[in-house]
Amino acid sequence: MQHRNILVGFVLDPISKLNTKKDSSLAMILAAQARDWKVYYIEQLAMSLSDGKIIASVQTLEVNLDQESWYVLGESEDMDLAELDAIFMRKDPPFDTNYIYSTYLLERLEQQGVLIVNKPGSLRDCNEKLFATNFPQCCPPLIVSADQRRLKDFYQQYHDVIYKPLDGMGGSSIFRARPQEHNLSVILETLTEHGSQPIMAQKYLPEILSGDKRILLIDGEPVPFCLARVPAQGETRGNLAAGGRGLVQELTARDRWIVEQVADDLRERGLIFVGLDVIGDYLTEINVTSPTCIREIDREAGTDIGGLLMDAVAKRLKS
Repeated sequence: MQHRNILVGFVLDPISKLNTKKDSSLAMILAAQARDWKVYYIEQLAMSLSDGKIIASVQTLEVNLDQESWYVLGESEDMDLAELDAIFMRKDPPFDTNYIYSTYLLERLEQQGVLIVNKPGSLRDCNEKLFATNFPQCCPPLIVSADQRRLKDFYQQYHDVIYKPLDGMGGSSIFRARPQEHNLSVILETLTEHGSQPIMAQKYLPEILSGDKRILLIDGEPVPFCLARVPAQGETRGNLAAGGRGLVQELTARDRWIVEQVADDLRERGLIFVGLDVIGDYLTEINVTSPTCIREIDREAGTDIGGLLMDAVAKRLKS
């Protein structure tokens, strides 16, 4: 298949709100443009189902990060999205009902031969925190429950525990219960909504002070560099959105071992672009909805992660 014949769509948040300095979707779009692929911009709620077809108002999109006017949109047109070769689902969380409905529409397109990155059914199935527990050999001690007694028993066992919601992003609503924590009941009541929502409790890993590493995988193959997100002074969370700073590092032998544990499963599930979160020796999350950190790693390590992803997509399309 010749590169210039490939048509790709990107389901994005409003283009004007993307961060030109760090948005990973822009790295992907630039890589697609470099291959002379035609790029279409699609907003999530622009997709419609009509007479068995998935129709959307789309616009051609060109980006150029060297200019003040860094994107150019073409005229809006209605398109049967089955005309596209591939669609990148890059709508940021929250993973809400609208997101789930979008995966149903994208699944129809997948049945019509469009490659969806990532596979819609797997986006629904693979909660980013729970999915990691499929690989218990990689995970720290943890429990998932809405039962406050069990969550308190876990704290009594480990004495220093991270509690977090199963649908959070960017480090939001993460609590650390330290030894002799006096607010444990309040933390658990708040996060579980008085026992009506399951949450995750994880043994606190002091290695977080050296960084929460984001390891990017492209069709099961790791990028050889990761971004360690180091918490700000006095913070528990390394997330960049929570004030952490990023340090680019080479993968360790343990990092590569974790990758080996998960890679085949990711490939089989059609999870082509994935971000693993690793603290110390442990896998803590598998990010599948809209993994980030491409631009930070590219800038420091001289990699072309967007290009590697487009090569993987082209290979899938060819096969």
